[in-house]
Amino acid sequence: MLRTAVRNLLAHKTRLMMTALAVLLGTAFVSGTLIFSDTVGGAYRAKTARSLDDVAVSVTQGHGRPAKGDGALDTRVVDKVRALPGVTSVRPSVDGVATVADKDGNPAGSEWGSVGANYVPGPGGKDSRYPVKEGRGPATADEIALDAKTAAKAGAKLGGPVRLAVDGPVVTKKLVGIVGTRDPRVSAGGSLALFDTATAQQLFGKPGQFGELVVSAAKGADQEALARAVKDALPQGFDAKSGKELAAEQSKAIDKDTSSIRKTLLVFAGISLFVGVFIIANTFTMLIAQRTREIALLRAVGASRRQVVRSVLVEAGLLGLAASAVGFVLGIGIAAGLRPVLNSTGGELPDGPLVVAPGSVLAALAVGVVVTVVAAWLPSRKAARIAPVEALASVDQAPTARSLVVRNSIGAVLTGLGLAVMLYVTTLRDSGGLPVAAAGSALTVAGVIVLAPLLSRPFVTLFGKATARFTGVSGKLAGQNALRNPRRTAATASALMIGLTLITGLTVVAVSANQGVDRMSQQDLTADYKVSSATYHGFSPDVAKTLAGQPGVAAAVPLRLGGFDMNNDPAGIQATADVPALTKVVDLKVTGGALADVRGKDAVAVSEKYAREHGLKVGSTLPMDFADGKRETPRVAAVYADNDVLVNVLGSTALVDPHLEKVRDDEVYLKAAPGRADKLPAEIKKALGANPLIKVQSQDDLRRAAAGNVDSVLYLMYGLLGMAVVIAVIGVVNTLAMSVFERTREIGMLRAIGLARTGIKQMVRLESVMIALFGAVLGTGTGIFLAWAGGHLLRSSFPQYTMVVPWGRIAVFLLLALAVGVLAAVWPARRAAKLNMLESIGAQ
Repeated sequence: MLRTAVRNLLAHKTRLMMTALAVLLGTAFVSGTLIFSDTVGGAYRAKTARSLDDVAVSVTQGHGRPAKGDGALDTRVVDKVRALPGVTSVRPSVDGVATVADKDGNPAGSEWGSVGANYVPGPGGKDSRYPVKEGRGPATADEIALDAKTAAKAGAKLGGPVRLAVDGPVVTKKLVGIVGTRDPRVSAGGSLALFDTATAQQLFGKPGQFGELVVSAAKGADQEALARAVKDALPQGFDAKSGKELAAEQSKAIDKDTSSIRKTLLVFAGISLFVGVFIIANTFTMLIAQRTREIALLRAVGASRRQVVRSVLVEAGLLGLAASAVGFVLGIGIAAGLRPVLNSTGGELPDGPLVVAPGSVLAALAVGVVVTVVAAWLPSRKAARIAPVEALASVDQAPTARSLVVRNSIGAVLTGLGLAVMLYVTTLRDSGGLPVAAAGSALTVAGVIVLAPLLSRPFVTLFGKATARFTGVSGKLAGQNALRNPRRTAATASALMIGLTLITGLTVVAVSANQGVDRMSQQDLTADYKVSSATYHGFSPDVAKTLAGQPGVAAAVPLRLGGFDMNNDPAGIQATADVPALTKVVDLKVTGGALADVRGKDAVAVSEKYAREHGLKVGSTLPMDFADGKRETPRVAAVYADNDVLVNVLGSTALVDPHLEKVRDDEVYLKAAPGRADKLPAEIKKALGANPLIKVQSQDDLRRAAAGNVDSVLYLMYGLLGMAVVIAVIGVVNTLAMSVFERTREIGMLRAIGLARTGIKQMVRLESVMIALFGAVLGTGTGIFLAWAGGHLLRSSFPQYTMVVPWGRIAVFLLLALAVGVLAAVWPARRAAKLNMLESIGAQ
């Protein structure tokens, strides 16, 4: 029987080609995901390890506000650590955010990676952490050094000026050196600016203090013992960690990040493989139907049912193994090509060797073989149940009425349960019901798949009648062929339906979310412009003062954000010097008390939601525990309607500023004077000296930014689901090609009684279009329903969300399905039309 399985595999390799391609693509997705995540994780770990080469122990300030006196990282602590046995050197460092301007005045680095640090010359005037490539390190307040990439983006030359900003106005410094760096933040797209130590301390708000002490020791020294010795020698309030401990923590963080990426990609790989199951099952069902005489002969000469089952499963296993091996090789290529593609779009992934772990090899091969064998199990059971006499008497039999009744009954139960669960989801109000919605969606999709043969009859009948009116006998034959085996039609269409269900559902949610964001900005924000930091680290209050005095600005209201705990429940508070002035830039509706009473340290305003959740009202006391360990107990002077621009608590700067490490504004909202709104952005930029730190956004800009984030995620989902759709298209081609082979004699008879080659092509093409459109209609309908039901989970966190059906995009999906049907039929239709009439009639 093993030889029979191998012979069958080789004899039908052309018919199995499309099935192998589906398995190949699915396993390529899996192996590519595993190899890519291992490679990126390995590259990040290697880069992190290199950046910690000279770190035996790292000493940092403990949590909370920087301490003063004995609790500060200053030169006294440096001298104390340097005097410990086993310490070869101590590198005191201070860093912060320094935004270097590129050639166009924009930030030269990424929004989260604009690094500023101090250059610490050691013996010979060199800093081992930042090796000088050209020039020298900065030594005075007006000098700066950059890494090579930042210098290139800034268009800076040695001896020339460099424009940058830390948290306030633009400053210009002289470039004296180009350095190298192993800082992962810089290699991942950030920028690096180096200053002498005194200047860095002044710029980053730590005069006379350091942010970290990097302790080096002799090679082979016990880092753990040294870390304990350092910690014992220092007062309380300091953290001392060994280099090995830091490397382990960063490795754990990298594993966590890459694991989340891997799991996400594997979910979509699983969807692709699930779609492939339909193709594999369809293929083996058709092959078994075409080989019933052969199976009957095997049974007649003594083969048992179990042997027949094993023969089919061995054939499937060998097919899966061969396809998985090729798919794994393709996955290596995908993983190797993915990094440069992502880097070309700004990914800035670190370089490193391709990591092909044994587990990735075994996983890819095992997945391909298991999926193929599982998909072929039901067809193999069907083959074993055929009695030898019945098989010899008939080449093919339609499914029994009982089997369709049972299937329809199961499908009705699954669909009913799914619909009931999703209707229950519509009564929920938050994301806590997400697991229930996922279960309901799975039940609904499974039910529709099982019911697909029943649903295909009215659709194909209606479509067949419509096409028959325009195409005549070809359209009529196409409809009859699609209805001849509704299971096969349903299985092929279901593969396409799964991908389109997910794509349609995601599209409806994304478009609806974008509409909600538009309504949100229009409802709550009345300012013309929002001024914020390009690095999200805030800027000096002097910026707001400059803007307030700018001609054309009717109102400039700065906001700064602080954090506090109320009975261990963390919350945010926004502060401004004049709280009532917020009504000039925000649609702030006061429902209790008065904003005019929110002044000084003794009063705050809270949102209705926050008041409701914490049992607060006007006159209540709000206990606020700040990060510096101090407590404030202001009274609630006003309650305002929930607002998407503001957080849940508003207060005066007099309340918040004493608890901030450094006073910075996070954003300034501007209201333009009548007739000045259009010119204001350019005037603001000019007034602030083309500051790279400053980002000016209109309401339209804010809407586009929010919509762009949603659209980016949506397009990413399209790309990940694209593989499933490709595999579904392969399934349509596969079904048609095997159907043509199965109907060879019938096609010959049609040609003999006068149907032209063009009619044969048209018949196959229309059958393909029917299958594709049936899958598309099922997918889009199911996707819209699931999006409608699941959208109710957003009502509490996103009250502006209202479902919007993007009929234009739905029409595009249906047109694409039509194109898929036409293209999928090209090869099978040509093959059918080229069949020799007499040879076809004589075919067995």
